[in-house]
Amino acid sequence: QVQLVESGGGLVQAGGSLRLSCAASGITGTINRMAWYRQAPGKQRELVATISRDRMTNYGDSVKGRFTISRDNTKNTVTLQMNNLKTEDTAVYYCNVANWEWREYWGQGTQVTVSS
Repeated sequence: QVQLVESGGGLVQAGGSLRLSCAASGITGTINRMAWYRQAPGKQRELVATISRDRMTNYGDSVKGRFTISRDNTKNTVTLQMNNLKTEDTAVYYCNVANWEWREYWGQGTQVTVSS
């Protein structure tokens, strides 16, 4: 059974930092891309960051220079370090993983709330 377990969300003041982690288990074979998405109330889910197996990264324009995505291929984990958080970063953050067949799996989401 595939499981993506996210942790690290919470409440932080603007300008603060949070670190999100996601541990994937039960996925057969190689994990290709790992990513974080987010969805704010009333808005569509949007891409935050992606990282390939060889650690090529891509970021959404709104988080460039503030967020850093990383992964540990031995543990099948992906981490999102979020610095200089803004109120507009408030959203539910979802972990996304694509296996060797590019089948995608999603975590349950973790709430990040940034207060002014």
